[in-house]
Amino acid sequence: MADFDPVSAWAGVLRAHAAVLPKLERALAPTGLPLTWYDVLMVTNAAPDRRLRMTELGRQAVVSRERVSRVVSELEQAGLIERQPNPDDKRSSYAAITAEGRKRLRAAAPIYLAAVRDHFLAHLSDSETKAVSRGLGKVVEAEEPGRR
Repeated sequence: MADFDPVSAWAGVLRAHAAVLPKLERALAPTGLPLTWYDVLMVTNAAPDRRLRMTELGRQAVVSRERVSRVVSELEQAGLIERQPNPDDKRSSYAAITAEGRKRLRAAAPIYLAAVRDHFLAHLSDSETKAVSRGLGKVVEAEEPGRR
């Protein structure tokens, strides 16, 4: 394997992302939840008390920090998230998933998971999946401490 170019790993991440993401978007389309909405709902639902400070949501969600506020506003207009004032810090607020948000997330989850399985996991062995997870996890931890 002397001809292996390590930068090809980065190119592979970019190409896999570009190939799979539109398929996940199309799979979710019938649910009415764009992938960015699904991500923010999933992260918020998994948080303690099913709410997160906006700054923490920006750190945990896959959507860029710049877009989190806009996505939360869209979810709020759709009745899937509500902003709650932070009683300890008047400058910040929480994003909390609503009952309707949880209902829509639960309905979309099997579709999302099937798409991830069909368009990503189906192409990897268990050991490759573990290696990808470990390797990319190291990058995330190094580049965004505290994100994982």
